[in-house]
Amino acid sequence: MKRMEDIIIICIIFGSGALIALTAILTAHKRSSMKLQIRMLEKEAELEQIRLQSYHSETEKMKLELEQSKQLLLERHID
Repeated sequence: MKRMEDIIIICIIFGSGALIALTAILTAHKRSSMKLQIRMLEKEAELEQIRLQSYHSETEKMKLELEQSKQLLLERHID
């Protein structure tokens, strides 16, 4: 009877250790996954900022080209 209790206690101890190790592995994986997701979101935000700057630059360029075209048309019309 004592031997059976000892076996049960040993199983509980090893089972607890395995559960703790498994929990640590899963926690580390989740933490790593979250860090990767944060880095991806930072890169996406950076890319979006670059796209927005490019959009503004292109818009300004088009405004200047339009203004130049207007000037040319006015000059031709006056002549």
